[in-house]
Amino acid sequence: MANDVTENVEAAPGPAPAEETVDSAAAARAKDATAILSGYPGAAVMVAPDTTVLANNAKGQGLATLLSRGGTPEIYDLVEKAVSRATIVGGPISLASSKGEVVLEITAIPQAGDDGGIDSVMVLSRDLTMERNLRTTLVESRQRFKDLVEVSSDFSWEIDSQGQFVFVTPKGALGFSAEELIGTRAEDLVVDAEEFSPVPFISERQLDNVELWLKRKDGQTACVVLSVLPLVSDRDGNQEWHGCRGVCRDVTEERESEAALARARHREQLLNYIISQIRDELEPHNMLSAAAAATARALGAAGAHIYRLDNLERFAVAADYGNAEGLQDLQGPLGNLKSGGEVLRLDDGGWSVLVTATHYRSQINGALAIWKPENDDAWDVDHQLLISDVANQLGIANEQISNHERIVALSRTDGMTGLLNRRAFFEEEVPRRAGRLGRNNQTAALFYVDMDNFKRVNDVHGHQAGDDAILFLRDLLHEFSRPGDVIARLGGDEFAMWLDGISGETAERRVGDLLAASKAMLKMSGDDDNPLGISIGIAIYEPESGESLDDLLARADQAMYAVKKDSKGGYAMAAPPGTAATVPGDG
Repeated sequence: MANDVTENVEAAPGPAPAEETVDSAAAARAKDATAILSGYPGAAVMVAPDTTVLANNAKGQGLATLLSRGGTPEIYDLVEKAVSRATIVGGPISLASSKGEVVLEITAIPQAGDDGGIDSVMVLSRDLTMERNLRTTLVESRQRFKDLVEVSSDFSWEIDSQGQFVFVTPKGALGFSAEELIGTRAEDLVVDAEEFSPVPFISERQLDNVELWLKRKDGQTACVVLSVLPLVSDRDGNQEWHGCRGVCRDVTEERESEAALARARHREQLLNYIISQIRDELEPHNMLSAAAAATARALGAAGAHIYRLDNLERFAVAADYGNAEGLQDLQGPLGNLKSGGEVLRLDDGGWSVLVTATHYRSQINGALAIWKPENDDAWDVDHQLLISDVANQLGIANEQISNHERIVALSRTDGMTGLLNRRAFFEEEVPRRAGRLGRNNQTAALFYVDMDNFKRVNDVHGHQAGDDAILFLRDLLHEFSRPGDVIARLGGDEFAMWLDGISGETAERRVGDLLAASKAMLKMSGDDDNPLGISIGIAIYEPESGESLDDLLARADQAMYAVKKDSKGGYAMAAPPGTAATVPGDG
C-alpha cells in the first residue's frame, strides 16, 4: 500500500537530498542492513540521520521513494527525534492515496556507529488502515445495534443454563427495570407456566413467533411474541446447552384491539339477530314480546322486561320473557334512569339486574331490564354495551307502537267526545262482548240515545252551544254507566250505550234515572217551544235467541223512533224480534 501512496502524493518540502558521498563504514552497515530488513514483514527502510535512504527491503521500496521525494515530513520528525534522543520513537501518520486515506504506524530505531554515535536509523512501517477501518466499523455497528435495541418496542434478553436472566434490554421490560430482571428466573414471569414443557425461554431448539402471556410488574398481564435462539457448544461430538437468547415483542395492544373488534362484531351479530326478530313481527305489541325473548336469549339472561311509559308517566310492563320469580317492582330504580345510555346494575331478590332507559329524540319512553342469577358470571362491559344498543332500537319501537295506538285510537274514536265511533262500536266492541256473553249465557242491554230538538240549539245559539250540549250528554252517559260499559257516538246527536250483564228490569230502572237527570239539559234548549232532551230506545240482547247484532240494533233504533213519534223525552223497550216496539211513556 505504501507504493500506492508514493504514486499519488506530491512531494512536500523537506530536507535537500544529501550528497552522494557516504561514509564507507556506514555504507558497509547499510549493506548488512539490507539483509536484516528483508526479514521484516512490512515496509522497512534504513536512512542516514539526514534521512538519506541507505537501504530498504522489497516492501519498503515505495516508502523509500516517498522519503527520497521529501513527501513525509512526519517521518522526518520521527527520525530527528530518534537521533536526538538516541531512543526508539514511533507514531501513526496519515497519507492520501488513490484509494483513500492510508494510516501507517512508523517506528524509528536509531543505530549506533563504531564511535558510539548514531550513524543510521531503521524506519519500520505497519499498515493500520484495515485495522482502523475494521475498528471504526465495529464501533459503528455496535452503536447501531445498541441504538436499535434501545429504541425498539421489543426487548432482548439472554438467560443462562439455570434459566435466569443475565442480560435484558437496558430500558427493561414489562414495567421492570433491567436490574430488577437480572438474576430472576424467566419461568416466574410466564402465566400458567405449567402448561409449557418446557417454557419457551429455556427451549433447546430455535423458536419463532411463539405467543404467550407474561406477568407485568403492576400485576397485569402482557401478550408477547417470542423468538428464541438456544446457545450450544460442541464438546467431543456432543452439544451442550448453555442458555438462550431471544427477543420478545409486546403485542398486548394488538391483541386487545383484535379482541375488542371481535367483541364488537359479536355484539353486532347479536343486535342484528334481535332486530330481525322484531322486524319479523307485523303486529306492534308482538314486536316487543319478540324483542324481550330475543334479548334474553342473546345476552344469556334468565328473563327480560320491556317497559313503556303510560299516561301517568309510570313504567308499565309491555312485554316480558323468562323467569321473574322473586324479582321486585323496579318502579323506583326505573324512575332514576336518565336518557344518556346509562345502564344501572341492581341486585334484586337473588337476581343480578341490568336496567337502561329507551328513548326517542332524547325523551325517555320506556325501559329495558334483563336479569340472571346473582351466582352466575357477572355482567361485563359487552353486556352493558349491547343492552344500550338494544334499548336504542326499542325506543324507536316504543314510539312506533305509540304512533300506531294513536292512529288506531283516531280510527276508533270520535274526535270531539273521545267516545268510540260507530265502526269501532258495532264492528269491534259489541261483537267481542256479545261473543263473551254468549259463552256465559248472559244478557245485555243496548241503549240507542238521540237528542230531541238539537238542531234548534245550533240554529239559535250557534254550533259552539251545540257542541257543549253534545259534551254534556257524553258526561251524563258516563255518569250513568259502569266502568265495564261501553259508550259510543254514532254520529251527529246520536249515541249508543252497551251494558253487560243486566236484565230488562234493571235496564228500565237505569233509563229512568238517566231521563230524570237529562232534565238538566232544558237550560240549553234553543227555545221554550223546543226543549232539549233525549229519546231512548232499548233492546235486550239474549244469546239463546240467535238474533244477529244488526237485528238487535234495528230493534233499538225502531224503539227510539217510536218515542220520537209519540212525545219525545222518554224511552221505549223493544219487543222481542218480530213484534212491535212498546212505549211505556215519558219515563
